[in-house]
Amino acid sequence: MTKDLENLVSQSPQISSLPTIFYQINEAVEDPECSFVEIGEIISNDPSLSARLLRIVNSSFFGFPSKIETITHAVTIVGMAQLRDLALATTVVNQFKGVPKNLINMEKFWLHSVATGLTAKILAIYRREANADRFYLMGMLHDLGRLLLLLNIPDSIKTVMAKYELGGTMYAAENEVLGFDHASAAGQLMKSWQLPEMLQEAVSYHHKPHEAPHYPIAASIVHISDFIAHGMELGACGERFVPPLHSKAWEMLELPPGLLPSIMEQVDRQVGEAVEIFL
Repeated sequence: MTKDLENLVSQSPQISSLPTIFYQINEAVEDPECSFVEIGEIISNDPSLSARLLRIVNSSFFGFPSKIETITHAVTIVGMAQLRDLALATTVVNQFKGVPKNLINMEKFWLHSVATGLTAKILAIYRREANADRFYLMGMLHDLGRLLLLLNIPDSIKTVMAKYELGGTMYAAENEVLGFDHASAAGQLMKSWQLPEMLQEAVSYHHKPHEAPHYPIAASIVHISDFIAHGMELGACGERFVPPLHSKAWEMLELPPGLLPSIMEQVDRQVGEAVEIFL
């Protein structure tokens, strides 16, 4: 199966690796000697990325009181790690610009992805997880495997959809037809992008968080966030029904069920602005 997934990813040279600029930013962020100015210079070498990042940090989503004119200023205000994650998120949206509209409604897809990311970040904040922003990224990238499958094996996906129409879950139909599902495909993509193992695993196991070998909490956060985004009907990723919720996932987070209305209210309030900044 791993070989099949590796082949699937390598079939898409335009998305099997991220632009070099991302790896340069990542290396700089990981280097304790690196200054805000140096990171600002690296990002400024890519005018298109710089423009997108400045638009994001100047959006109402961040609500900074005065206009941020330079990337160096953005780094000092937003922070290195968060700016790197924003750079990755906007780069990924850009990478998948070419998915044919007849295969999937991309606006609905990104709305679902952003809503899941937002929910994951809110859950991580309630759990007092370190660096809650990285959970936003996990949620936002969790369904990229769907796009990968649509781009590379659209005919097989028609067979999957026909099976899905008969009942059950999308991922069960994928496993039956392909031998793997969109979650594993997304995890393989994260691996080829050399993203952190925690992110790879949270994405790979977002439909079966109890099976995640090292990061079941992260996988549970993405699983519950996906469920909430589906339940609130925020966007769509091709599934007609809300995927089932694993009761153990909520138990694992050790959060009171009474939090749910507050979480949903926050997502509802912020999702419009969050989508706008990426699209």
